[in-house]
Amino acid sequence: MKLLSLLRHAKSSWDDPVERDYDRPLNGRGHRAARRMGQWLKDNGLVFDHVIASPALRIRQTIEGVEAGYGAKLAPQWDRRIYMASAATLFDLLRETPDDVGHLLLIGHNPGLEDLLLLSTRGEDTPLRREAEEKFPTASFATIALPVDHWAETDEGGARLERFIRPRDLDPGLGPES
Repeated sequence: MKLLSLLRHAKSSWDDPVERDYDRPLNGRGHRAARRMGQWLKDNGLVFDHVIASPALRIRQTIEGVEAGYGAKLAPQWDRRIYMASAATLFDLLRETPDDVGHLLLIGHNPGLEDLLLLSTRGEDTPLRREAEEKFPTASFATIALPVDHWAETDEGGARLERFIRPRDLDPGLGPES
């Protein structure tokens, strides 16, 4: 069995006049959510063998916040393919992961991350999956248990969603704006 954790970037600022979406920064709530998610990861003793992340600015800033709360560096491998990737591209990336990695953290964007979660757990009908199916908000974290011994075997269906946590689950002030 392999473990795949997914972290969506925190809330970005649409008020910032940037030329490219790739360069869009986090807003204040995004910075707070990233730190809080990092603290939650630390409090729950989560450790990752390998981290792969999109190099977009909002991902880099999310990682900085998570590291501040986590109290350790994540040292991601940057991969441009994650930026605006489809689930199919993300599955291809997973299949390239070395087999000595038992727990992989993938940090990226929607809709790719959400689609990856839903496709990999297709067929699972649990309250946790139904909650994730409703929405995978910014700065949310999920862990999926993949029924494979080799990352190259990763495919749709058969996986189990073990964790799904949103910033608002940790602090109601980090939830949707009213």
